[in-house]
Amino acid sequence: MSRRRKSNSNRQTPSTAAPASSAPKTQRRWYKADLHLHTPASRDYEEPNVSYLDWMRAVAARGIEIAAITDHNTVAGIAAIRREVEWLTRLEATNRLTDEERERLREWRELADKVLVLPGFEFTATFGFHILGIFPPETSVRQLEHILLTLNVPADKLDEGSTETGASTDVLTAYKVIREAGGLVIAAHANSTHGVAMRNFPFGGQTKIAYTQDANLDALEVTDLDKRYRSTARFFNGSKNEYPRRMHCIQGSDAHRITADPKNPKRLGIGDRMTEFLLDSPTFESLQAVLRSKQFDRTRPVRPKDNPFDPIVAAREEGPSLVQSFHESASQRGGRLTAILSDICAFANTMGGTIYIGASPRKGKPSGLAKPAEVQQQIQEALEARLTPPLEVKFEVVQSQGAKVLRIQVPKGPDRPYCLDDFKFYVRDESETSLAVRDEIVALIREAVSPSSADQRERSSKGRDQRRERSGQEQRNQAAASQNGSSNTATGSNGSDPASVDETSSEDAFYLPQIGVEIVETVERNGKKYHSIHDLRNGHIIKNVTRKGARKLWNYAIQCHEDRPVDPQAVKWHGDIGLIKCEKRAGKLRYDLALRENGHLRVFYGVTEDGMEGRWSVFIQDE
Repeated sequence: MSRRRKSNSNRQTPSTAAPASSAPKTQRRWYKADLHLHTPASRDYEEPNVSYLDWMRAVAARGIEIAAITDHNTVAGIAAIRREVEWLTRLEATNRLTDEERERLREWRELADKVLVLPGFEFTATFGFHILGIFPPETSVRQLEHILLTLNVPADKLDEGSTETGASTDVLTAYKVIREAGGLVIAAHANSTHGVAMRNFPFGGQTKIAYTQDANLDALEVTDLDKRYRSTARFFNGSKNEYPRRMHCIQGSDAHRITADPKNPKRLGIGDRMTEFLLDSPTFESLQAVLRSKQFDRTRPVRPKDNPFDPIVAAREEGPSLVQSFHESASQRGGRLTAILSDICAFANTMGGTIYIGASPRKGKPSGLAKPAEVQQQIQEALEARLTPPLEVKFEVVQSQGAKVLRIQVPKGPDRPYCLDDFKFYVRDESETSLAVRDEIVALIREAVSPSSADQRERSSKGRDQRRERSGQEQRNQAAASQNGSSNTATGSNGSDPASVDETSSEDAFYLPQIGVEIVETVERNGKKYHSIHDLRNGHIIKNVTRKGARKLWNYAIQCHEDRPVDPQAVKWHGDIGLIKCEKRAGKLRYDLALRENGHLRVFYGVTEDGMEGRWSVFIQDE
């Protein structure tokens, strides 16, 4: 069934219409979509007496404009809809329709004009991870079933709609098969049960990285898109070294019923959790283009009309970070323009980011800009005159609470390092922009000249080069090997978890925290102490740092190292890893952590929750 814009003289039924690409292009606007919907074809559907027409009526009634049918390991639902429409159409052609049948066909056609229905499935990979495969509307049932057979769903279970299929296919191979068959690949409820993000699991390592960063994966479906803290979308925003690929994060209802269960609000109904997409037209191709682009401002969660989604409010709630900053104005007075240019330079040298001008991170209505076009022109001219080499950034005026805010999207620069005024090199550390010190400048140049060798030199001292050098195919082989012979459970045949090999060896991707700093060496010259700092946020090692000239987190680490050496007896140990203390600093809970390694004690200062993956997550505390 598919949505078509045809004249009445050439009306086509939902099952026989031309490909979606033939639909005329409309003006770009926001379309409501629910890409995770079950029908009575799923065995665990909670309202088995619902007809497919009832289901379709509910989809249209909720204002959904793009819907995907994603039953468990089956396409029996979309097949049933197509059979009914095709049968009614044949009866019409031979003038054998009853009045009731004529009304049903009329209603099917009317609904088809309102909603683009995409065929697909929710595939259960090995270890029970769920993956959505969503396809163009013209994809035949036979094609879809062939894909499920390729994924090792048994032929005798193609119509069962069960979450369990026996030994199927590993996650990464499933991504590849679905993508090569022309489908969108979305990790279902990635942050919760059966989700590939494996949040708060005490294992994962390279497997988790591969499952969430694989090139064949188009998006992560998450259940916490609206949450201010601990959101999955924030975690996968591209700011982490281990997760450098920013992921599109969307939400879907995963509805197994028409309306939400009043006794269990977690059992959502159709359209209870939707995503809006800014599309050129309501087609599969437009949807695919957005999810495979780097335009992350073209998706947003659907909110009630009286409380629409405001991207500026959402950004301000999150606050300044490694990838975003705020400025109330761009005036020359007080160096505000230079501060904006410094942020652009820093983002280009680090991970990229977004700058908001006309809004502070404080609560309340943003101040806005009276003449955003003039501010944009001023910044563009200053960039051309002061930033080297040239950098292309994206400007956009966004309305927020009646105020105009200028949003600047800065990419991770292709020609790093960038400098301001010919000699000022800036980098971004969490929520601050700082002048790069010598060793950081050297690292930026090494990465520009020879990225792989520079990364290898910097990371080999910490035993991490082998992990970082693995190719995507090697990650795929590792993940597949760890799952060999398993079924739809969370453990392998020997009772171990899927990535336990990572966590018991030096190959664990989360062997160290991912945020914070470590003092790896201290020397004294002429009565003055010089420290070598290992910054876990970017993997750099910066030498000759003194207490007086250190940045905030470096300074904190040096103070603790010099004035309050760690007593191993006072550490709260959990095996070989330990918690020294936890306190709120700079608006976040920060942890000082310890690691016993080969008879030595390693200390990591100022680690935030986002950097505590794998086994380190046992120390995470509530705010």
